[in-house]
Parts: sequence; C-alpha cells; structure tokens
Amino acid sequence: MKKNSRLAMGLAALLLIPLYFMPFWSIKMSAPQYPGGIGMYISIDDVTGHNKHDLKSINTLNHYIGMAEINKEDFKEFEVMPYVFLVMIFLGLLAAFTGSYRLTFTWLILMVLIGIIGFIDFYMWGYDYGHNLSPDAPIKVPGMSYQPPLFGCKQLLNINACSIPHTGSIFLGLSLILASVVLWKEKK
Repeated sequence: MKKNSRLAMGLAALLLIPLYFMPFWSIKMSAPQYPGGIGMYISIDDVTGHNKHDLKSINTLNHYIGMAEINKEDFKEFEVMPYVFLVMIFLGLLAAFTGSYRLTFTWLILMVLIGIIGFIDFYMWGYDYGHNLSPDAPIKVPGMSYQPPLFGCKQLLNINACSIPHTGSIFLGLSLILASVVLWKEKK
C-alpha cells in the first residue's frame, strides 16, 4: 500500500480509541412523569444513566412492568468488548505498518462482523428484557411487551423510547469509512 494509505489505515485503527472513553449508544425515554426524560448510555464496558439517578429510575420503571433490572454485571459483553477493540486496534496498526492490503481487507470484514454481531446481541438483549416479564409485576397489560427499539423511537404505553447512536459511534463510523476508502483507493 502507498504511504498515504498506510497512514490512513493507521488513523482508522486509532479512531477506535475514543470508544474507551465515551458511549457509543444512547437510549432515552420520555414520559409525563419524567418531563426532562431519563436515559442510559451504553459503552464498550459499561451501562450508565444519562444523569446520576437515571439508571435507578429506569430499573424502578422496569420493576413495575416486570422487566429485569439492568446491571452492568449481567452483561458478559462488557468484559469482552474492550479486548475485542484492543485486538482490532492492534490489527489495524499492523495492517498500516506492513502495508498489507489483505490484512486491511480482513480488518474491515472483522469490523463489519463485529457490528453485525453487536446489533444481533443488542436486539436479543432488548427482546429478552422486553418479553421475559415477571408474572408478579404490579402492572400487567395482556399481550404487551416492552422491547426497546433497536434503532429509532417506539411508544411503550405512555413512554416514548428512542435508541440512537452516540458520540463513540461517530468515531467507529469514521474508522470504517476511512478503511473502506483505503481499500477502494488501493484497489484502483
């Protein structure tokens, strides 16, 4: 690969570093009882509230409708994801250092697969939380499930839930675009 392509691939790999410091996904809920809204951020190693007590408020709401509590410890993904991205940073830098088109292509395919697996996992998480409701829930609506949207907004009783990418996703997207441009330019 040409020098500019190698530098761009190195930058693509380094653009994954901000994922360690900022969330990549946000779920916000608004309802009459929460005029300012409440929400949670999802990072590669944690789930936190938009504000100090938001996660506690979300778990309180979940209790009333029979959903399980959201706890970081329940997600094995948070243990694995930091290492997955560390490997991807290393592989991306190795592709840049060696100038290997094949390794750059492999890196991009792996990143796309990680994204697909991540969305499937996120969907399954939401499905599990929204459908496996406690039969002892104080509020029961026959036939109602509370699965949050994978992407976009959804009305769940009187709560409007919106699930959207957050700041870390910008860096992730730029990384993928940059690596794609490198491959495209090198292919020409």
